Amino acid sequence: MVKFIFPIISIVFFISMLSFGSLTASYNNITDQATEAIRRGSSSDLAKHFGNNIDLVIPGSDGTYSKSHAKHILRNFFSDNRPESFTVNHQGSSRDGSLYVIGTFETTDNKSYRTYFLVKKVSGNFFIHQLQFELQ
Repeated sequence: MVKFIFPIISIVFFISMLSFGSLTASYNNITDQATEAIRRGSSSDLAKHFGNNIDLVIPGSDGTYSKSHAKHILRNFFSDNRPESFTVNHQGSSRDGSLYVIGTFETTDNKSYRTYFLVKKVSGNFFIHQLQFELQ
Protein backbone atom coordinates (compact mmCIF):
# COMPACT_ATOMS: atom_id res chain seq x y z
CA MET A 1 0.00 0.00 0.00
CA VAL A 2 2.83 2.40 0.87
CA LYS A 3 4.36 1.74 -2.56
CA PHE A 4 1.30 3.30 -4.21
CA ILE A 5 1.07 6.45 -2.07
CA PHE A 6 4.20 8.14 -3.43
CA PRO A 7 3.25 7.73 -7.13
CA ILE A 8 -0.28 8.98 -6.41
CA ILE A 9 1.01 12.02 -4.50
CA SER A 10 3.50 12.71 -7.31
CA ILE A 11 0.77 12.58 -9.95
CA VAL A 12 -1.53 14.88 -7.96
CA PHE A 13 1.34 17.33 -7.42
CA PHE A 14 2.25 17.28 -11.13
CA ILE A 15 -1.36 17.91 -12.21
CA SER A 16 -1.72 20.79 -9.74
CA MET A 17 1.50 22.36 -11.06
CA LEU A 18 0.18 22.13 -14.62
CA SER A 19 -3.04 23.83 -13.53
CA PHE A 20 -1.12 26.57 -11.73
CA GLY A 21 1.11 27.04 -14.78
CA SER A 22 -1.86 27.45 -17.09
CA LEU A 23 -3.47 29.87 -14.60
CA THR A 24 -0.32 31.98 -14.55
CA ALA A 25 -0.03 31.79 -18.34
CA SER A 26 -3.64 32.98 -18.73
CA TYR A 27 -3.07 35.91 -16.39
CA ASN A 28 0.16 36.83 -18.16
CA ASN A 29 -1.47 36.47 -21.56
CA ILE A 30 -4.33 38.85 -20.75
CA THR A 31 -2.07 41.41 -19.05
CA ASP A 32 0.40 41.33 -21.96
CA GLN A 33 -2.38 41.76 -24.52
CA ALA A 34 -4.07 44.54 -22.51
CA THR A 35 -0.74 46.33 -22.06
CA GLU A 36 -0.10 46.18 -25.80
CA ALA A 37 -3.64 47.41 -26.57
CA ILE A 38 -3.12 50.42 -24.28
CA ARG A 39 0.30 51.06 -25.83
CA ARG A 40 -1.33 51.20 -29.29
CA GLY A 41 -4.50 52.98 -28.13
CA SER A 42 -6.71 50.18 -29.41
CA SER A 43 -10.09 50.24 -27.69
CA SER A 44 -11.23 47.21 -29.73
CA ASP A 45 -8.33 45.01 -28.65
CA LEU A 46 -8.64 46.17 -25.05
CA ALA A 47 -12.41 45.56 -24.95
CA LYS A 48 -11.87 41.93 -25.99
CA HIS A 49 -10.77 41.34 -22.41
CA PHE A 50 -13.74 43.02 -20.71
CA GLY A 51 -16.53 41.07 -19.08
CA ASN A 52 -20.14 42.09 -19.62
CA ASN A 53 -19.55 45.16 -17.43
CA ILE A 54 -16.44 47.08 -16.40
CA ASP A 55 -15.66 49.75 -13.83
CA LEU A 56 -14.13 52.53 -15.91
CA VAL A 57 -12.54 55.73 -14.64
CA ILE A 58 -11.21 58.25 -17.15
CA PRO A 59 -11.43 62.05 -17.16
CA GLY A 60 -15.08 62.86 -17.82
CA SER A 61 -16.38 59.30 -17.31
CA ASP A 62 -16.56 57.42 -14.06
CA GLY A 63 -18.88 54.47 -13.59
CA THR A 64 -19.79 50.92 -14.42
CA TYR A 65 -20.43 50.46 -18.14
CA SER A 66 -21.40 47.68 -20.49
CA LYS A 67 -18.61 46.25 -22.62
CA SER A 68 -19.80 48.06 -25.76
CA HIS A 69 -20.33 51.40 -24.00
CA ALA A 70 -16.89 51.22 -22.35
CA LYS A 71 -15.33 50.42 -25.73
CA HIS A 72 -16.97 53.54 -27.20
CA ILE A 73 -15.78 55.72 -24.30
CA LEU A 74 -12.23 54.39 -24.68
CA ARG A 75 -12.29 54.94 -28.45
CA ASN A 76 -13.05 58.63 -27.79
CA PHE A 77 -10.42 58.80 -25.04
CA PHE A 78 -7.70 57.34 -27.28
CA SER A 79 -8.80 59.59 -30.14
CA ASP A 80 -8.34 62.66 -27.89
CA ASN A 81 -5.18 61.26 -26.29
CA ARG A 82 -3.03 59.71 -29.02
CA PRO A 83 -0.63 57.19 -27.45
CA GLU A 84 3.07 57.87 -27.33
CA SER A 85 3.96 55.06 -24.91
CA PHE A 86 2.76 52.88 -22.08
CA THR A 87 5.16 51.71 -19.39
CA VAL A 88 4.30 49.12 -16.75
CA ASN A 89 5.59 50.42 -13.41
CA HIS A 90 4.32 47.68 -11.14
CA GLN A 91 2.22 44.56 -11.24
CA GLY A 92 1.20 42.02 -8.68
CA SER A 93 -1.62 40.01 -7.21
CA SER A 94 -4.24 40.78 -4.61
CA ARG A 95 -5.26 38.57 -1.70
CA ASP A 96 -8.30 37.36 -3.63
CA GLY A 97 -6.14 36.12 -6.52
CA SER A 98 -6.79 39.07 -8.80
CA LEU A 99 -3.92 40.53 -10.79
CA TYR A 100 -3.30 44.25 -11.12
CA VAL A 101 -1.09 46.34 -13.36
CA ILE A 102 -0.07 49.95 -12.68
CA GLY A 103 1.59 51.95 -15.41
CA THR A 104 2.09 55.30 -17.08
CA PHE A 105 0.31 56.17 -20.33
CA GLU A 106 2.03 59.01 -22.22
CA THR A 107 0.32 60.86 -25.06
CA THR A 108 1.71 62.63 -28.11
CA ASP A 109 0.67 66.00 -26.63
CA ASN A 110 2.77 65.37 -23.47
CA LYS A 111 -0.02 64.33 -21.12
CA SER A 112 0.72 61.63 -18.59
CA TYR A 113 -1.89 59.31 -17.09
CA ARG A 114 -1.46 56.96 -14.16
CA THR A 115 -3.07 53.80 -15.49
CA TYR A 116 -4.42 50.90 -13.49
CA PHE A 117 -6.26 47.74 -14.47
CA LEU A 118 -7.49 44.79 -12.48
CA VAL A 119 -7.94 41.28 -13.89
CA LYS A 120 -10.31 38.85 -12.17
CA LYS A 121 -11.33 35.27 -12.86
CA VAL A 122 -15.08 34.92 -13.42
CA SER A 123 -16.67 31.55 -14.27
CA GLY A 124 -13.31 30.12 -15.25
CA ASN A 125 -12.36 33.00 -17.56
CA PHE A 126 -10.16 36.03 -16.98
CA PHE A 127 -11.55 39.51 -17.55
CA ILE A 128 -10.47 43.08 -16.99
CA HIS A 129 -12.81 44.10 -14.19
CA GLN A 130 -11.57 47.65 -13.60
CA LEU A 131 -9.66 50.20 -15.72
CA GLN A 132 -8.52 53.68 -14.73
CA PHE A 133 -6.70 56.53 -16.45
CA GLU A 134 -5.94 59.39 -14.06
CA LEU A 135 -4.24 62.56 -15.32
CA GLN A 136 -0.98 63.21 -13.46
